[in-house]
Amino acid sequence: MAIEGDEADAAVAAEAMPDAPAAAAGAALPQRPPLYAFTTDAATEAVLREALLGLAGEGAQVRRGDVRAATKALSRAPSPEVLVVDVSGIEQPLSALEDLAEVVEPDVRVLVVGDDRDSGFYRKLTRGLGVLEYLYKPLSHEIVARHFGPFLQGVALRGGEVHLRGGRVIVVAGVRGGVGATTVAANLAWHFGEEARRHTVLLDGDLLGGAAALLLGARTTAGLRAALEHPERVDELFVERTAQPAGERLQVLAAEERLLDAPAAVPGAMARLVALLRRRFNLVVVDMPARAGPLLRETLDLAHQRVLVFDPALAGAREVLRWAALPNAPAQARRALTLLNRAGQPGGLTLAQVKEALGGPPDLVVPWLPRLVPGAADLGEPAAARRGPFRDAILALAREVGSISAEGGRKPPARRGLLRRLFG
Repeated sequence: MAIEGDEADAAVAAEAMPDAPAAAAGAALPQRPPLYAFTTDAATEAVLREALLGLAGEGAQVRRGDVRAATKALSRAPSPEVLVVDVSGIEQPLSALEDLAEVVEPDVRVLVVGDDRDSGFYRKLTRGLGVLEYLYKPLSHEIVARHFGPFLQGVALRGGEVHLRGGRVIVVAGVRGGVGATTVAANLAWHFGEEARRHTVLLDGDLLGGAAALLLGARTTAGLRAALEHPERVDELFVERTAQPAGERLQVLAAEERLLDAPAAVPGAMARLVALLRRRFNLVVVDMPARAGPLLRETLDLAHQRVLVFDPALAGAREVLRWAALPNAPAQARRALTLLNRAGQPGGLTLAQVKEALGGPPDLVVPWLPRLVPGAADLGEPAAARRGPFRDAILALAREVGSISAEGGRKPPARRGLLRRLFG
């Protein structure tokens, strides 16, 4: 029984998944359920219950609903370790699974059931989308136990290929110091995680400052330094413990080392760290300072998209041209985006002068807002939470680099307290 578009069943499935509480800074991450299964008919539901619930243990659930109901429910609930979804009756199952990949954590082990017996469809799912296994109906207890059971027990996992889709890496780089790249990166990550509901991590490449964590009210730890100096010790559990929560679906990985004790990153350490982050998060936003030495080049080469932030000064225009001339990263499909920050700042170049210096307009413009942005930063709040030109600019940037819709599916959270209300 196909139920595509059935809001009633989707609502029932969503109610079965309790919303995860917003994680305060320093709070422990909620434990992920071992299994969620969604299926469209009673017979398949009965088979999945009989074959899988005993293997999965406490917290496992089998509910009625198709892949779209699963997407809706998981957009506001913790992702399980293993997810079974039903694509029966869906006109565009590959597109529906792409939508699902946007709301679940990338390391979820996705198993699919459906009514298509074509081997080509099986290859598209398992080789093109990263689905671990596909079974067509009618299902039997023996078939489900044999092909789905091992993924609950962990014996069918090989290497790191256990996720539906690796996360997208966005490097926000200031072409010189003090241009506001950290503010842009922090607000972009906040929008992805808290409004667009994507599992997001903000990685601060300035290990001496910790400014990205400060902007979002998160803690810094010594874990980032350890990851770059001793990459052989880093695994997924290390990353999970080191990243600090700044929201329900937003975490921050930042350090605040001593000024005269700069870490010495091992070559390849950033690549290993980012690869592990991509398994856990849909979006990895990296705030990279202009003078990061060898770490800068390694990080730029990991980007799926680069954002070059500059200010309305002649030196800023000169530097952004130099940065834009760098070759694309291997996974970077389009040229770097140029973002003019603080446009209209007193004493700076006009937009017309910037266009003349660059030989064309910048891709994105963030206006000079001396009251909003510094005040929000002092409170550890995202300036993008307040409607206005700054928020509009961050939304435009999110659409460009992350294919995120304008509003991201959620209204800005209500502010608390007098000062918070003044800025929110």
